[in-house]
Amino acid sequence: MKEQIYPLTFEPVLKDYIWGGRNLERLFGRRLPPGIVAESWEISGHPSAPTRVDRGPWQGKTLPELVDLLGLDLVGERSRSMLERGKFPLLVKLLDANRPLSVQVHPDDEYAARHENGELGKTEMWYVLHARPGARLIFGLKNGVTKESFRQALEAGQLEKCLHYLPVQAGDAVFIPAGSVHAIMDGLIIAEIQQNSDTTYRVYDWNRLGADGKPRPLHVDKAMEVINFNQIEPGPVVPQSLPAEPGQSRERIAACPYFTVERVRLEAGASFRGRTDGSTFEIWGCMEGHARLDWAGSPVDLPAIRFVLVPASLGDFRLEASGPAVFLRAYVPNAAEAA
Repeated sequence: MKEQIYPLTFEPVLKDYIWGGRNLERLFGRRLPPGIVAESWEISGHPSAPTRVDRGPWQGKTLPELVDLLGLDLVGERSRSMLERGKFPLLVKLLDANRPLSVQVHPDDEYAARHENGELGKTEMWYVLHARPGARLIFGLKNGVTKESFRQALEAGQLEKCLHYLPVQAGDAVFIPAGSVHAIMDGLIIAEIQQNSDTTYRVYDWNRLGADGKPRPLHVDKAMEVINFNQIEPGPVVPQSLPAEPGQSRERIAACPYFTVERVRLEAGASFRGRTDGSTFEIWGCMEGHARLDWAGSPVDLPAIRFVLVPASLGDFRLEASGPAVFLRAYVPNAAEAA
């Protein structure tokens, strides 16, 4: 089986939530079907929307089917516990916030296991691909907000006075641990890397109606149990420089037990040589520019906002940029990195 393994690209699954638009097409040249597109699930093993391989011998197979077929050769030793649960560890999305998303919070693993039929919690990170002038996020709470004042403001229809607004621009990274009150506001396109979960508790939805003409459901009681009320006015990630070869730069922009995310920049003609040795898969996403992933088989073309899954047992590979390029590199950390 191992000799058949190759880098995997997928056909995205599109979601038409009411806050979406057409900006993935307008700004990034994505070919979209008619109508609203809010989310593009790029690499997903979630049962609600699994992505299918779009090239090679496994074309048409879903990511969960590949998890069953390849096991540790796909996910790596660091994800053995997730494999035992039959889950791929991460989920990668693009989000087009043409209108504000709901104010929401995600539970951690322990709470989700008890209250959501064994589902995973949801820790995530955002990478801002596009931001209109003045764009901002909701992230955490204002100084002085307590659980009691938050509930009172919510009941009085004045929740906005409790929320911390964070201005952002393209290239910013924001780490959203479980328990964070958050919302992506309008005018933003975000790349999101997260745990393989879709568990969301809506706190407030701007008094708007869903596609059926009715208010979308809220989950206030559960949200109040999981919100981290000590998360006061947090900021974006401060990137940490990492060792790099000539023509490269590397920065760590997210680190937690579930994933590490690096931003890798390559100069024109520069390359990144990597190797998956069986410990973890890697997900590479080209955020700017254009690159090619070379390995022992046919090369993989990687234009802007395109992701590729490098299986854990693939071995040597090389990313080569035709011009200046920016990438996200995500993988499951070892115990020392996750501590």
